[in-house]
Amino acid sequence: MIRGSQLRKALTQKFDEELKFFKGWMDKPKAVGAIAPTSSITSRRMASIVDPSSGLPVLETGPGTGVITKAILARGIAPQNLYSIEYSPNFVRHLHRLYPEVNVIEGDAFNLTETLGDKRDMVFDCVVSAVPLLNFPIKRRVAYLEDLLGRIPAGRPVMQITYGPLSPIPAGKGDYTVKHFDFIMRNIPPAHLWIYRRPAH
Repeated sequence: MIRGSQLRKALTQKFDEELKFFKGWMDKPKAVGAIAPTSSITSRRMASIVDPSSGLPVLETGPGTGVITKAILARGIAPQNLYSIEYSPNFVRHLHRLYPEVNVIEGDAFNLTETLGDKRDMVFDCVVSAVPLLNFPIKRRVAYLEDLLGRIPAGRPVMQITYGPLSPIPAGKGDYTVKHFDFIMRNIPPAHLWIYRRPAH
């Protein structure tokens, strides 16, 4: 049974996350992409691709307020084995406070070689992406995906959230497969999840 103080704390934290998200959206609506933080149900579905037994770190792009970050950690990933790339300085400060042991890096997910710095050659288990791809031209989306796929073992997934009915990265544009993973009504707005893989040849 949840005590009143615990419930108040949980509601306060949720309100705080939504307020920070809204402020980030007001500052840079094209960089945020959604109108509310990702729901906990969606976050858990996105994090479900993580394989804690692989021994490899996980790459997260576009963590925002950290709802998906929390779900990835709940999968059993040690904070020091999670690398979260966030473009917004406000969200970066928030994430540092919330998850001080996670490797939160301020930078551009479309230029990971520079953003990751001395970690640029690291191999990750998978990628969980909440970058608002629909705000960018298709050519940049494909280049972004190809870069991500080059940082994980062949056959491992890149998970992407989007709010349109179609894959934000079309099939047939590169060496990857596209699979619709889930449609979640209980998200604002309703979310589609897509998985991309580079086939193991």
